[in-house]
Amino acid sequence: MADTNLMSIPGQVDPVPVARDITPRADGRLDLIGLPKERIRELFEDAGLEPKQAKLRSKQVFHWLYHRGVTDFDAMTDIAKTMRPWLTERFVIGRPEVVEAQHSTDGTRKWLLKTADGHEFEMVFIPDADRGTLCVSSQVGCTLNCRFCHTGTMKLVRNLTPGEIVGQVMLARDALGEWPKGSMAGLDEAEDEGHYSSDGRLLTNIVMMGMGEPLYNFDNVKSALKLVMDGAGLALSKRRITLSTSGVVPAMQRCGEEIGVNLAVSLHAVTKEIRDEIVPLNKKYGIEELLEACAAYPGASNARRITFEYVMLKDKNDSDEHAHELVRLLKQYNLPAKVNLIPFNPWPGAAYETSTPERVRSFSNIVFEGGISAPVRTPRGRDIDAACGQLKTAAEKKSRAQRDREAAEAAEAAGA
Repeated sequence: MADTNLMSIPGQVDPVPVARDITPRADGRLDLIGLPKERIRELFEDAGLEPKQAKLRSKQVFHWLYHRGVTDFDAMTDIAKTMRPWLTERFVIGRPEVVEAQHSTDGTRKWLLKTADGHEFEMVFIPDADRGTLCVSSQVGCTLNCRFCHTGTMKLVRNLTPGEIVGQVMLARDALGEWPKGSMAGLDEAEDEGHYSSDGRLLTNIVMMGMGEPLYNFDNVKSALKLVMDGAGLALSKRRITLSTSGVVPAMQRCGEEIGVNLAVSLHAVTKEIRDEIVPLNKKYGIEELLEACAAYPGASNARRITFEYVMLKDKNDSDEHAHELVRLLKQYNLPAKVNLIPFNPWPGAAYETSTPERVRSFSNIVFEGGISAPVRTPRGRDIDAACGQLKTAAEKKSRAQRDREAAEAAEAAGA
């Protein structure tokens, strides 16, 4: 059983009474993943190291954690052998526990992960010819209840910590073998820690579009993304990171100023009546208020356009009139915009159907003719429920016994 209860109220509230950056562990050790260098230094001092020693060790450990991707203190070859057991006794280098990993026929990969206190969430990796995108979750569950979204039918349990967020990126790097010198060969050679980049690697982009509303977990998302963008660590450019929001207007300005990543907005409708129905947050922050916040988003320009996500629902939001109104609204607010048209990904019990390909093409053409890019997103990972709007903890669909049987069958088949 999980050790924390369901979050009973929506919004920017963590059910844990005191803000935390580390999920408590049963063995009492502290997980260093998700912590910046200064916080690691503080913990080392608290554990008994002299300030000068704590500063040096925190710099070394930070490099090994985020630049090298090691998961064992014994692999930290520039730290004295006598020091490594001291670290192992007090600290741990964590990763989210992998409950289940699935591989789609189109190459998409989905992981069902578990936190140290027993809660499950998902992440997805989507490979393309010229990029590889990791879809990262920010919460266990979701509070927004968007009617077309399967993830939105889950109750919100709690916010993910910075370590649980950045741990998804690190786990993906593990799985893809994308740490520098991943074999650990030649680690005694000198290397400039500031020059690692994602160029030429499989994982090139991150989208905060997994489970949860990132701006309802602002501080933890910010802390995690700062580590992802740190030049001495994961070193991914802010231009390769996109944060998607359903329209939490008060936090959008802060997102641009304090994080500085690309913005995507789940718009999905152009009238109050329809958006109130399918994105209930619209009742709190309406379309006009949302678009004003987009127009004021720091850093938005023709070179860094705001992406508007628009799921295509048959006979609901997909008419030519809706397309013309979308163009009018984006031009009215003079927005540097790109529209991602997303064919609805069905799930059992959904209240909507997918727009016909002809309807989607007509909608796309009208937006294009209005001078706004409107590509149609190719659904990926549908066969493993990894497509947009389909993420929902697989534990709700499969029992532990069923997963164990499947794992045993797979192992038996592999050995046959």
